[in-house]
Amino acid sequence: MKSQEVRDLSDDQLSGKLLELKQEQFNLRFQRASGQLEKTARVQVVRRDIARIKTIQAERASAKQGS
Repeated sequence: MKSQEVRDLSDDQLSGKLLELKQEQFNLRFQRASGQLEKTARVQVVRRDIARIKTIQAERASAKQGS
C-alpha cells in the first residue's frame, strides 16, 4: 500500500484498515512461531503499512489541533 493510497482513505477507512492489518500481523506472528509461515517478507510489509497508517493519522490529528 502506497502512502498516497493511504492519504486517499477517510478516517473511518483508515481505522478499519489498521484493525485489519493488526489482525493479519497477529496471525503472521502465530504462523512464524509454529513454523507455518511461507511468505516471510509479508511480516515486514504489514509492519510498514501499519506505520504508514499511524503516521497519516497522526498528521491529521495534529492538523486538526493546529486549526
